[in-house]
Formats: sequence, structure tokens, C-alpha cells
Amino acid sequence: MSVPGDTNNLLRNIPSVDEILSLPETQSLLAKYPRRLVVSTIRQVLEGIRGQLLATNRQSVQVDTSLDNITESLKEFLGQAARPSLRPLINATGVVIHTNLGRSLLADAAVDQMNAIAASYSNLEFDLSAGQRGSRYVHVEEILRQLTGAEAALVVNNNAAAVLLVLDTLARDKEVIVSRGQLVEIGGSFRIPDIMARSGAQLVEVGTTNRTHLADYERAISENTAFLMKVHTSNFHIIGFTSEVPLADLVALGKKHGLPVVEDLGSGCFVDFSRYGLLKEPTVQEALQAGADLVTFSGDKLLGGPQAGIILGRDKFIRQIRSNPLNRALRIDKLTLAGLEATLRLYLDEEEAIKQIPTLRLLTRPVSEIHKKALQLYRRLTKIALDHLSLQVIDVDSQVGGGALPLQKLPSRAVAVRPRGFSVTELEARMRSLPRPVIGRIENDQFIMDMRTVSTEEIPHIVEAIKTVLAA
Repeated sequence: MSVPGDTNNLLRNIPSVDEILSLPETQSLLAKYPRRLVVSTIRQVLEGIRGQLLATNRQSVQVDTSLDNITESLKEFLGQAARPSLRPLINATGVVIHTNLGRSLLADAAVDQMNAIAASYSNLEFDLSAGQRGSRYVHVEEILRQLTGAEAALVVNNNAAAVLLVLDTLARDKEVIVSRGQLVEIGGSFRIPDIMARSGAQLVEVGTTNRTHLADYERAISENTAFLMKVHTSNFHIIGFTSEVPLADLVALGKKHGLPVVEDLGSGCFVDFSRYGLLKEPTVQEALQAGADLVTFSGDKLLGGPQAGIILGRDKFIRQIRSNPLNRALRIDKLTLAGLEATLRLYLDEEEAIKQIPTLRLLTRPVSEIHKKALQLYRRLTKIALDHLSLQVIDVDSQVGGGALPLQKLPSRAVAVRPRGFSVTELEARMRSLPRPVIGRIENDQFIMDMRTVSTEEIPHIVEAIKTVLAA
């Protein structure tokens, strides 16, 4: 490609990396950032300028190659490069258990315990009373048994792993009978049939999408059946002409044929939400009381703890699962154990659990409390932005999220923002690009900030975010 003479001159005049490094402004940056990062970022800035010059050589476009422009670009790029990829943000979507935004917030007690364990050696696999190697699982097994009445417990890194481990241990090269209407797909196109195939178990579908009867299970039982499985459809709901077999009836059928029954609850919970005005969701305790031999569920959804997969049930099955070599590949780490144990201890007092565990607190938060926060944000924004924004407090419905209670609507309040002079999509993008992003949603050409998932302490951050966006 031929390059005009004036462009060639400009290219030759681009300063070198060493020249930029010698500038006083760059020296101050070297005191703040690692030298390797500064050097690589200088190269990135200079390469960007070269690209601009070459791209605009046939157009009457001016490219600023001054040292001032280069150092300003360097500061901006370094700020972005040094910023952690995983960072806190403000969830103003109204989705309480937002999978893309990290699911459940942890209780203060869980955060404190994780910090303590992270900063110190611990008795992760050391039996303090015997003075010898111990098991990491003892730190949560006893309290899980106490809370649920299970004979034994095992915890792995997520619920998909828990289901995989149960299938691989008890049903490899054998059949597992499941209702066709319960073959769910969870996030990331992860499907129950795929997990079964990976485990080596053979899926036997019974019934139809909307109706399955006890006789369907019984007809499918063979000499190669490992167990009967029930999968709670926590992330969708079929209404109308439907029928499914209650767990207690499935347990009775299993006993008749000498077969265990496994229930995957998905978003398992320890609290009966119907007592707090929400829709009924089966609890872990109810599943065990109904006779399920094994129950699997997540630790980071309705339970409100860190990501984990929990397996509860008969001791003889838990011991088999624990000795599976695959268990080591799926085992839980010390920080998750610390956070999970602290979360579980809060459930010893349900009233305290509702207050202290953020997921439970947000799901049961009164609309009157949310309305006060919406008014607080609205009033603060009207003082700084009426010339640039149209503002109002509106009624909205929050969501539970996390594949739980899909039919539950949570009445809430939101601050709706319509910008003047630029589009709502641009406002949403600017709010998303801040050092501490504010994530809302767009509806009816307005940027909606649902205050159910916004804390009082986050309101000043939102105000500053709006100021920053308007200044830009």
C-alpha cells in the first residue's frame, strides 16, 4: 500500500517507546503500575496511532500524535488494563438470584469466615482432636444432618457435579427411570440427559411431556434398573392438563421393587416460602421426610450460600459416592466450605436466617421498604439531572431468578430514567461501562432500576454514576 508523503512524515514523527518512558508523566505512572504493563500499554497506544494514520491517509482526518495526547491515552488505557476483570457491580435488574451477576449474595457471617480462612492456615483436612489427617467434609456434614434429618451428607462444587457423581456411582451401565416432563435444561444448555450420558447411565424416559403416572414407572422397571429419579422442574412450570407422581408414591414403588429413589431439587431450600407470602417450593426436609434415598440441590440459589452441590440421604449410598475417584475431581474447596458452613449455621434460627442471608431477605423484602429506597434515589437524581433526564418512580415486578420459582412475581418499585439528548441504549451502555457498573434493564424506552436488589448503601454510587455519565 502506498502511503502519502505527509503520512510517512507523521509516522516517522511518532515517538519511540523509550521516549515516552522518559517523560515525567510516565515516570509517575511507573510508580503506580508494573513496568511490564506500562511498556506493553505504550506499545498498544503507539500501534493504535499508527493504525489511525494509515486508515485515514486518504481522508482529511487529523490524528493527534502529540505527546500530551499520547500520555493521556496511556493513562486511560492503563486504568482499564489494571482494572480486575471480575469486579463488583450494582444489580438494579430486580433479579434476586441473577446467574450472570454471580447468583446469591453471601451473608456477612459467610464473608467474614471466608476471609478468615483465606488469610490463615486451617484444619481443612486435619483432625484436631486426634492430631492426624481428617476429612474436609466433616465441617458441614454434621450441621447438614442436624438441619435436614439426613443420615449423611456430601458436598461437591455444584449441583450438576452432584447429579453426575450420584449417577456415575450408582447407575453406571444401568438404567435410570425419569419422567419425560422432567428432563430439564439448566443454564448454558446443560441438560439432564447429557449428564446421564456422560455418567454412563442409561436414561429410560416414561410418560409424556405433560402427564406421567405411577404405572409408567412400574412398567419400565427391569433387572437393569439402578434407581428411580425425580427431577424438580424448578426453572419452568407446565400448567393445564398435567399430572406427575408425588415423591411419596415413587418411594413406595421403589420399596416394592427394592430400588432407591433419587430427587434432584435443583434450587433446594430449607425454608417454606409459602409462610412468607411466596409460592410453595418443596423443601429439602420434605423430600427426605417423604423417603427419598438421596436428594441433590445447589448451595448458591435459594439456599443463599456459595456455589456448591449438596448430596443428602442414606449413609450407605453417601459412603459409596464419597469413595468414587471422581469425587476428588469435583470436591469442594476450603473457601466454599467456610462460606457454606457459616451460611448453614444461620439456618439454626430461621428468623435470623431470613434477616441475615441476603437472598432470603431480598425475596421477602416488603414493597413499602423498596418504595422508600426508590423515592430516595428519585429525589437525589432530581437535584442533579432534571435538565438531562426524565425521571419517575414506577411499579414493576422483580424476579426470583436462578431457575427458581418461575411463576413467582415479586411486586417492586423502580426508578425509570429517560435521557434527553441521547438514547436510552446509550445510557444503558454508559452505565454498564463504569468502573463500578450499574446494571439495569430497558423497558418502554426507559432505563429501569429496580430497587429490590439495590441496597441503601449503593444509592450514592448510582447518583455518582449518573453524574459521570452526564458529564461524558
